[in-house]
Amino acid sequence: MPRTSTLECPGCPPIRALTFDVLGLVKVTEARSKEGGIPKVVDRWGEPDSSKCILAASIDDRKSGPLLAIARKGGLIEILNPLNGHPCLSISNIIDNGPQPGDDAIVGLHLFKKQNLDLSSRSCTLLACTTKGNASMRSVELTSSHADSTSSVSSRTWNVCASGNILCSQVDGNENYALFGGKGVEVNVWDLEQGTKIWTAKSPPKNSLGLFTPTWFTSATFLSKDDHRKFVAGTNSHQVRLYDISAQRRPVISFDFRETPIKAVAEDQDGYTIYIGNGSGDLASVDMRTGKLLGCFLGKCSGSIRSIARHPELPVIASCGLDSYLRFWDIKTRKLLSAVFLKQPLTNVVFDSNFAEEEVPSSVVDPPTEAQNMNETQESDEEEVQPLKRKKKSSKHSGSKKLKPKKRSKRAQDETVDDSS
Repeated sequence: MPRTSTLECPGCPPIRALTFDVLGLVKVTEARSKEGGIPKVVDRWGEPDSSKCILAASIDDRKSGPLLAIARKGGLIEILNPLNGHPCLSISNIIDNGPQPGDDAIVGLHLFKKQNLDLSSRSCTLLACTTKGNASMRSVELTSSHADSTSSVSSRTWNVCASGNILCSQVDGNENYALFGGKGVEVNVWDLEQGTKIWTAKSPPKNSLGLFTPTWFTSATFLSKDDHRKFVAGTNSHQVRLYDISAQRRPVISFDFRETPIKAVAEDQDGYTIYIGNGSGDLASVDMRTGKLLGCFLGKCSGSIRSIARHPELPVIASCGLDSYLRFWDIKTRKLLSAVFLKQPLTNVVFDSNFAEEEVPSSVVDPPTEAQNMNETQESDEEEVQPLKRKKKSSKHSGSKKLKPKKRSKRAQDETVDDSS
């Protein structure tokens, strides 16, 4: 039998996360302080169907009118309300006379947050990229009626690679630039407003044996939301690379992490710390100013990590992967806060940063004082009854003590009779 050790999880702060799995389900997990900070699944949207696997997700968690975009396996993009799961619209990403969705699945999806809201209608802009490098950027008008909400205002498509397969894409914090990379595709950066490529990476030089490292990027993220010039990319050869497009085309910093491919990379708000997860379930934080490993997160994951999300306000990150567990971690102590088993292998996780725990108003708290007084009077009555019972018990004990001297007196009488005889 393998040795196992139990980990004490202190619980999470008030938090809300949405997870997506291979059966096309969206599950809502919430943690409340009233329940000890233990996260629980409070809602599930959709029906299990492997043909509707969710491949990518993006959320715009603004306070008024939040939106959630998900990309499914059949080339369908859906816009949902992240508060109740109500569908807003559905868009097909299939191009006429193009490759089939099975051969050209969506690998990257971004929901732009720069939107102008109106009382009657609102618009949303989506950026989607497929495995074959077909990128599309479209704006869709959302109205109150679901039937008229599929009218596309503008659409623009282009190809980001001539060969190879795209495996990762990311949009910077200002939503003006995007990067793409994959198997056989060097990382390249595009200007979304102009629709032109502004930079392409160059493969590293040969190693000590004179061999080239094959190009195979699996994940990428911008290092800072305010600077699109620096980004971090993970490779299938368990390398983590830092690129600076203003300095050179080759990596500025490159180092190896364990022995399995890098599957997920997420940035921190400080602008220099990143969180990386690999195919064997290792999760760690790295300072990209020096490439120093700050430490690994305590608590071994048993499956490949596929997504890492950083909470925008709380010092918490969430990770999920093929072991079907959603885990919450403290970024300061790197300890496991809590874990939830969600039954299906997970593909992505996002936070709802505007989630606020329900607080009980003072008007509701004040009235129960009368009931508390009644309980206190009942408790005082019970305390007055208990001493009476104790007196009865003490009388019994006192009676039993009196029996012993009686027995002794009888024996004494028998002895006196014998003496007289």
